[in-house]
Amino acid sequence: MNKLLAMAAIALVFLTSSVNRSGAQDAPNPPAETRIDGLEGSTEIVRMQGPYDAEVPLQVVCYFKRTASSDSRMAGAPVELDKHLGGLIASLRSRGEFDGEELETILFDVPEGAIKPKRLLLIGLGDESSLSLERMERVGRVALREAVKVGATKVAFAPLIRDQGNTQIATGDVENAVTRGVLLAYDTEKRLQKQGFARPYTLEEWVVEAGPKYYDETVAGVKKAVGEARVAASKRESTPYSNKSR
Repeated sequence: MNKLLAMAAIALVFLTSSVNRSGAQDAPNPPAETRIDGLEGSTEIVRMQGPYDAEVPLQVVCYFKRTASSDSRMAGAPVELDKHLGGLIASLRSRGEFDGEELETILFDVPEGAIKPKRLLLIGLGDESSLSLERMERVGRVALREAVKVGATKVAFAPLIRDQGNTQIATGDVENAVTRGVLLAYDTEKRLQKQGFARPYTLEEWVVEAGPKYYDETVAGVKKAVGEARVAASKRESTPYSNKSR
């Protein structure tokens, strides 16, 4: 009898160990990411994931102005994103309700269970042929200010430029411009707060989404942007914006 109990105990231990090993193997690995200290306590994160996987209150994606051929050239992340949304973005664009004009925006709540972000912000990139780094920096400013309006303290961003068939500007340079725009707009926001002209708001995390092919150059671009934004912010005028107090 004792021998049977001992054998049963050994079998139970083996089974438990097997289940634990199986569970560990089946658990998904977290996506690769690089964390970078930004301005005013923010953290910039480059993460290898798509715009439907980020656990954030706000996801930002960008679209060029729609043309006769733009839909047929779209592939990858924007296609998958719209599949998750049941064709919502395609409907808005085909009906002329979001054309993607330069800095045009539209914000909507995500259907329950469709994607992980809670809200989605679309920003227009304008005409594809005239894309520039200056425009991408303005996109960054707009994205941050829209995040402030809705109180989103964690934001994910995907420009989706390569997925729309455009290769004009290097991926690292795009994210350098966007991140610089985000951080300098955030610096302005914090200055306004300190002078009593804005409600409290803190950007905790700005997540830049990048695919495996462009991950390293995106990290380099974001790191460079943080350094540039620090220098630019340090040279800004320090006197109050107004002689009126609140």
